[in-house]
Amino acid sequence: MSDKSKIEWTDATWNPVRGCTKISPGCAHCYAETFAERFRGVPGHPYEQGFDLRLVEEKLTEPLKWGEPKMIFVNSMSDLFHEDVPDEYIVAATKVMQAADWHIFQVLTKRSSRLRDLLKSKLRFVAKEPHIWWGVSVENRKHGVPRIDHLREADCTTSFLSIEPLLEDIGIINLSKIGWVIVGGESGHGARPMKRDWVRGIRRQCRAAKVPFFFKQWGGVRKSEAGRELDGRTYDEFPQIRRGKPPESTADRRQIMASLNLQIFSPISTSV
Repeated sequence: MSDKSKIEWTDATWNPVRGCTKISPGCAHCYAETFAERFRGVPGHPYEQGFDLRLVEEKLTEPLKWGEPKMIFVNSMSDLFHEDVPDEYIVAATKVMQAADWHIFQVLTKRSSRLRDLLKSKLRFVAKEPHIWWGVSVENRKHGVPRIDHLREADCTTSFLSIEPLLEDIGIINLSKIGWVIVGGESGHGARPMKRDWVRGIRRQCRAAKVPFFFKQWGGVRKSEAGRELDGRTYDEFPQIRRGKPPESTADRRQIMASLNLQIFSPISTSV
């Protein structure tokens, strides 16, 4: 877990799963894979196995160790709803989120149909938790836009779209039951360009639907130079923040942790 993040819309990251596999064009230049593969084979490094998918049980309860309220991006280096992550492990992670209600948890996935199905079944107990925000990635019309319907069908209290990297004009989208929209361009080597009018179109729809709009970055090879202003201003809007009161002591947090009684999970095969 990193208690400081350079991602503009969060405070910290939490990775009880590491590694992933590509499923759509938004994955083509995955920053997480690029980072992880740099350390493949380095003995003792967290990414000694590169970007191979694996459960990291020792990280599972870490949010309960943080007394200071934070916004936490869940699995910045993976996807909690990856098809090879067991349902029971996802349930365990969400039990931790439910218990640590003094934080805001931002859960983002490209596996939107699995998110929908689990939030309507095994994860129904957390679908309405106001401090857990459920989001889907939207990069284009073919792969990304259908995820919005899956998210809406999940019927959770706070839902959001991460429209990043925005690879084309996605046209008119249905923002009913959507509580937040983030937009950003791709960054790094080989970054695909994002046009200003694509972003303006999404901003216009957010304004009409009264949905908070967050513009993360223009991206590009030198994203710091491109900045994050849109038409002369920055957009840092968030949904309403509703969270619980932090426990008064470390002992109280330990008691919460013990009460969860989480099971031991079998590792994912390294052949995945």
